[in-house]
Amino acid sequence: MASAMNVDTGRPSWAYSRPADHAYLILHIGFAALPIIAGVDKFFDRLVNWDMYLAPQVAEWITRFGGMTAHKFMMIVGVVEIVAGLLVAVAPRIGGWVVALWLWGIIGNLLIGGGSYDIALRDFGLSLGAIALARLAADPARRTSVGW
Repeated sequence: MASAMNVDTGRPSWAYSRPADHAYLILHIGFAALPIIAGVDKFFDRLVNWDMYLAPQVAEWITRFGGMTAHKFMMIVGVVEIVAGLLVAVAPRIGGWVVALWLWGIIGNLLIGGGSYDIALRDFGLSLGAIALARLAADPARRTSVGW
């Protein structure tokens, strides 16, 4: 395992790691923090009223067959997002795939509702980043090069 500081220069060892290690770190932090932030906001609606993104057809199905309001469903969605972010934090090789699958579910909901194609396209791009995180986390060379 590498030390935190380079003995010759006194600089942090991460300053000499591979660019892929930096990319991994950015993706790891981002895909851990952002689902947690979005999940917590499902309870407070400070960023946006998340209920408006639930397709009317899906909201009707949830009300009819799930016996709950759309808002309560979105709070459950928030819990799932928080758990997904925590999974990315502790097991990014698995969590990256979970977040990608979750994003594909969100994309399906947006396509069913119509009119949010720009957000669906953005979420598809995010899913590619989550897959990239999972693939980078699976690389044994990356795990040993950063010294974490």
